[in-house]
Amino acid sequence: MLATAAANSKSFPAFDSDKARQYITEFYKHVPVLDAGARGSTVSFAQKNIGDVLVGWENEAWLAKQEFGNDQFDIIYPSVSVLAEPPVAVVDKVVDAHGTRDAATAYLKYLYTPEAQEIIGQNHYRPRDTTILAKYQAELPPIKLFTIAETFQDWVRTQTTFFSDKGVFDQIYQPSAK
Repeated sequence: MLATAAANSKSFPAFDSDKARQYITEFYKHVPVLDAGARGSTVSFAQKNIGDVLVGWENEAWLAKQEFGNDQFDIIYPSVSVLAEPPVAVVDKVVDAHGTRDAATAYLKYLYTPEAQEIIGQNHYRPRDTTILAKYQAELPPIKLFTIAETFQDWVRTQTTFFSDKGVFDQIYQPSAK
């Protein structure tokens, strides 16, 4: 039902709302650095002590606690979040060029086995296997998750609307002067 509503949507209510746009604009006024990726953000926060809060992947927060001490950081989970699913695929042209089809296919199939899902949970990622995820609920509590498709139709539309030149992000983010 949500996916159908998103497909028929002509707008993004979260950013068509002045209140939402003002909130996000104010939020970014307090961001001292935008690193290129999650690892850089964690290093800036945990190791370089830049910023008061790290907004990022939960596995990065757990890794920071492991590296710098459980008593150094608190992990606060939102009530709702986007379901981030990095794609995995066997790319025909690449595996054929490198002769790695069998290995790539085996790896892809392995990712969804109970053994691999256990390794995923041990490394603070959310397993897709709900039985294994339940074993890690102390670290990975239930969160209401939504997909990009349910909310914003698809990644192409989301990328164009929010992150293209002069997109929503460029409109709201003003780097602080140093």
